[in-house]
Amino acid sequence: MATLHFLLSSPTPLPLPLPNPSLSLHFPLKPLVSFPRREQLKRIHGAAVATDSAHPAVELQNDPVQETQKQEQTARLVLPTNDSSDELLRIRHTCAHVMAMAVQKLYPEAKVTIGPWIDNGFYYDFDMEAVTDKDLKRIKKEMDRIIKRNLPLVREEVSRDEAQRRIMAINEPYKMEILDSIKEDPITIYHIGNEWWDLCAGPHVETTGRINNKAFELESVAGAYWRGDEKKPMLQRIYGTAWENEEQLKAYLHFKEEAKRRDHRRIGQDLDLFSIQEEAGGGLVFWHPKGAIVRHIIEDSWRKTHVEHGYDLLFTPHVARADLWKISGHLEFYKENMYEQMEIEDELYQLRPMNCPYHILVYKRKLHSYRDFPIRVAELGTVYRYELSGSLHGLFRVRGFTQDDAHIFCLEDQIKDEIRGVLDLTEEILLQFGFSKYEVNLSTRPEKAVGDDGIWDKATTALQDALDDKGWSYQIDEGGGAFYGPKIDLKIEDALGRKWQCSTIQVDFNLPNRFDITYVDSNTEKRRPIMIHRAVLGSLERFFGVLIEHYAGDFPLWLAPIQARVLPVTDTQLEFCREVIGKLKANGIRAEVCHGERLPKLIRNAEKQKVPLMAVVGPKEVETHSVTVRSRFGGELGTMKIDEFIGSIRQAINNRTSL
Repeated sequence: MATLHFLLSSPTPLPLPLPNPSLSLHFPLKPLVSFPRREQLKRIHGAAVATDSAHPAVELQNDPVQETQKQEQTARLVLPTNDSSDELLRIRHTCAHVMAMAVQKLYPEAKVTIGPWIDNGFYYDFDMEAVTDKDLKRIKKEMDRIIKRNLPLVREEVSRDEAQRRIMAINEPYKMEILDSIKEDPITIYHIGNEWWDLCAGPHVETTGRINNKAFELESVAGAYWRGDEKKPMLQRIYGTAWENEEQLKAYLHFKEEAKRRDHRRIGQDLDLFSIQEEAGGGLVFWHPKGAIVRHIIEDSWRKTHVEHGYDLLFTPHVARADLWKISGHLEFYKENMYEQMEIEDELYQLRPMNCPYHILVYKRKLHSYRDFPIRVAELGTVYRYELSGSLHGLFRVRGFTQDDAHIFCLEDQIKDEIRGVLDLTEEILLQFGFSKYEVNLSTRPEKAVGDDGIWDKATTALQDALDDKGWSYQIDEGGGAFYGPKIDLKIEDALGRKWQCSTIQVDFNLPNRFDITYVDSNTEKRRPIMIHRAVLGSLERFFGVLIEHYAGDFPLWLAPIQARVLPVTDTQLEFCREVIGKLKANGIRAEVCHGERLPKLIRNAEKQKVPLMAVVGPKEVETHSVTVRSRFGGELGTMKIDEFIGSIRQAINNRTSL
């Protein structure tokens, strides 16, 4: 799909940052934290978040296990953002400067580069020796000393020549390169007392004493290439988080700990769902049996829903002649994200980074009439994109992934109805997996674009009308569309209130021209159809990672890789347990028997593996042809006859509820 890369590419080898929680965060049995934005109304389907003067919190569903096991009230704390608090932004920016000053006091040979504020804090890049956790403690102590001295931050304007002279005097080559990139005059400098200065446009707090030394921490160190170019020096990037007071820092660290508990990489290993095998190479996902079952369920549900909505399913090759990617423009505009070409019988071939050219070739196989439209094709197509090893991150950023890709070919006057149909499909699929709150953005024509004004206006109006007809609230991102057409982006909200880009709908005026696709209209004249790219889940890998973190590995019964585990009190009941397993499997229930340990340990192991249902079998159960059922979601359910147990599970699966 053209430019649909949901594993957002970055040339800089960094760990994926903690997603900025922009809404309320519900922690099971823990405080609720709300992150407002300084905007009029954040338009979000299902809820509106008002300006931070009101601080309402969006209600999200708690973790299903802990929600049913314990009901505790949650405390509420509002955490500001850089948008909602100018003071916080200034604190974070000043923290970056104070950190740079502290580093150069402790490590005089260190060279400074850039140090901006970011969503949850700040960072600074240094050309210096490798930094360890022990070094971070030293740097933090030096920062505390600088803060305690309450040094003033003073803004100074100098000429370009004067700035150049000062930079040369202190031998800061990176600053010289930064100076060369600054186009405006005069040059602004910020001083910390009379001891340290940096090229900077601000803003900052008035003195270092305005920073609460108990409200910031240095968090981690990562490698980062200068200017994001792997051919340039590797720098040491030190990350920090900063807040207005100690209470806010504690709340943020609490959130971060909860996010860590839900980390899909750890849960994926604990539950044996997937792995990245270094022997095979980074960024290549191995789906283990349990993870593959969940993927199979997702794919089956996706295919069934698409067929019901009038899509034809495709399977297309993973490679194609390089000429195809020249026609599509990928070799010209996207080459840095593509792998090297391979030569086969004197012809060059290319692993595909997108699926759309293949779908166009399927369209072009025959002449189309206006009566054929709309034509909808969909594919779970695996694509391959080049990523630096330092930017890989679990399932969220990989080198090979499967997109839930679809393309619609339609007439101009069908755009609105087709977009509305995609919105309905998107909602239906996302609701199946427990996502009911999302943020919608409509992006309009950028300065540089293909296609005439008339078709852009018509397509943009059609997207807007479809959203209005659906009744969804949305924000308009003026000029944020792709060069080839306007688009709708949808971010889903997980159990921690984090936003994840998954769904997108993009009108394309470019590829139909590049591939010269046509149809015959009612006057027997050839016309160019409208092409719509769209994805609902984004990529299966990334969506699975989001699902794992959303449910903290506690998948609902219908989605769980193992739905029931049968546990004998002793091995004497093992034969009957196997009979029970046979009946469960015959009814389409994913079940297994575990034995060889004492019953309490078998139960603990099932709990650790987050198995939704446990069926305990002792002598009495064998005698009465029954099982004693324990549910992670509903607690002790008592003794049931086998047929009753099976019927209850099937009903819960069909209704997508817990037992």
